[in-house]
Amino acid sequence: MPLVNPLPANHDAETQKLAAFFNETLGFCPNSVLTMQHRPEISKAFINLNMAVMENKGRVTSSLKRMIGWVSSNAAGCRYCQAHTIRAAERYGAAQEQLDNIWEYKTHPSFSDAERIALDFSVAATLIPNGVNNEIKTELYKYWNEGEIVEMLGVISLFGFLNRWNDSMGTIIETGAIESATQFLGKNGWEIGKHA
Repeated sequence: MPLVNPLPANHDAETQKLAAFFNETLGFCPNSVLTMQHRPEISKAFINLNMAVMENKGRVTSSLKRMIGWVSSNAAGCRYCQAHTIRAAERYGAAQEQLDNIWEYKTHPSFSDAERIALDFSVAATLIPNGVNNEIKTELYKYWNEGEIVEMLGVISLFGFLNRWNDSMGTIIETGAIESATQFLGKNGWEIGKHA
């Protein structure tokens, strides 16, 4: 049972209109957003932030942003967000080989050096205490510019909020997210946990 139950999708008309964004991303409105509707200003602010963070401005592709979110959620241990980010990476065209081998991004040949440092940055920025150091900074600047690094940290920070929200809420995972997580993450031990 979740800590707070989600409200119906039509509870707040403004949230419902903004939440159409998630139909493209995930194929459904997340239960986390439906729970945020208990305070519609939170749900609306969150959706607007999500749209701004996930907007494409260049080389940090939609699929890479979702893989950054997955790596951050994996480091934080949030199974709900792991399921959502792998589903969104799939829907935004991540290579099948990358989806199948996301757990081995550091060594698998389907990931470029630029993608590896972006994903390493995600882990370092997620850790408590924070692990971003001069070595990571130096490596990031070999492949990415300041705007792109801001985009990446936006994703990591967004999922810092979501990881805390969904793990604390025990948000129930939707069927589509379960299917994607089982397909791509199940072989490495992913399970629904408290989000059933």
